[in-house]
Amino acid sequence: MRTIYIISFVAGILLSGCNDTEGILEIKGKVLDESTKITIPNRKVIVQALIPNDEKFIPCYAGEFSTDSSGSFAYTLRKVKNVFLYNFCVVGDTAYASSNTKLGLTYGKALSLFAGKLAELTIKFERISKTNYRDTLFVSWASNGIDGDILYPFKIENYGTDSNLGFRWVGGDVKTAIRTKVFADKRTTVNWSLFRNGKLKEITDTIYCTNNGTNSIFFKY
Repeated sequence: MRTIYIISFVAGILLSGCNDTEGILEIKGKVLDESTKITIPNRKVIVQALIPNDEKFIPCYAGEFSTDSSGSFAYTLRKVKNVFLYNFCVVGDTAYASSNTKLGLTYGKALSLFAGKLAELTIKFERISKTNYRDTLFVSWASNGIDGDILYPFKIENYGTDSNLGFRWVGGDVKTAIRTKVFADKRTTVNWSLFRNGKLKEITDTIYCTNNGTNSIFFKY
């Protein structure tokens, strides 16, 4: 399994800290559910200063804070010298995905940061062909433009032939479920690439998952 989006997101922004500061900036704001616009309490936010370097920016840890019980925050940011762009990284968990907002801060202001709600998704597939013994099936999925296998941890349950080389199933008695989470109310696509009799067939299913129900896609081949 590739490193999950939540862990890599946080680890990447904690690699280095900024020591060359000049003055402070009082900031305040809220963290909101991007769909309902309801505030999210007790949500951690990590701040990165974006240090100019040639034609790109190097992110540098500048501080962190959490929203209170009402979903609001007030924070004293130590400004990094000669830096005017900052990332505000909302840390994800089982309910919300991580998010990142890039802002230019030259004075104190009220900020609105957003996070996307997650919903459970089960991807099921079963091989019913009894004649095409060398069938090869590749499975992938993406939600709101992010590869599903890095957005959230997944669990593969094989009730027949195991997968090999990641998300590939070759021949055999394939009956599998992949359990994961994707963005709620956002476009999620599941792609099936089936090699059969020397030919490739691509099939894409689309689903908009809700976070208060059972979401599943089933493919037979």
